[in-house]
Amino acid sequence: MSAPVLTPPAAARLFRIVAIAEACSWVGLLLGMLFKYVLTGNDVGVTVFGPIHGALFVAYVLITLLAARVLRWDLRTLVLALAASVPPLATLWFERWARRTGRLAQPSSAPIAR
Repeated sequence: MSAPVLTPPAAARLFRIVAIAEACSWVGLLLGMLFKYVLTGNDVGVTVFGPIHGALFVAYVLITLLAARVLRWDLRTLVLALAASVPPLATLWFERWARRTGRLAQPSSAPIAR
C-alpha cells in the first residue's frame, strides 16, 4: 500500500506558488522586451528572464496536470488552467478564480451526482 504522492492541500499550495511565479516571470520578460525593443536596445532583461520564464512555464504546465489529477478537476477546469499559461498574467486570474470557486480545496470523497 503506497501513500499518495501529493496531498490535495500540498498540490493546491504548489500550484498557487508556481502560478504566481510564472506570472512574475512574465512581468520580468515583458520588461526585458520593453527595454530591448523600445527603450535601450539592451537585451540583458530578455537574456535573464527568458530562460526563467521558460522553466516556470514548463513547471506550471506540469504542476497543472498534477494538480488536476490530485484535486479532481474536470476537463473544462484543466483546459482553462492550461490556456491561462499563454496570455501574460492569466495564471494569476486562473489561480484566484480556482481558489474562489473551491477548485483548490480538498476534493470531496462523495460520488459526483450526475
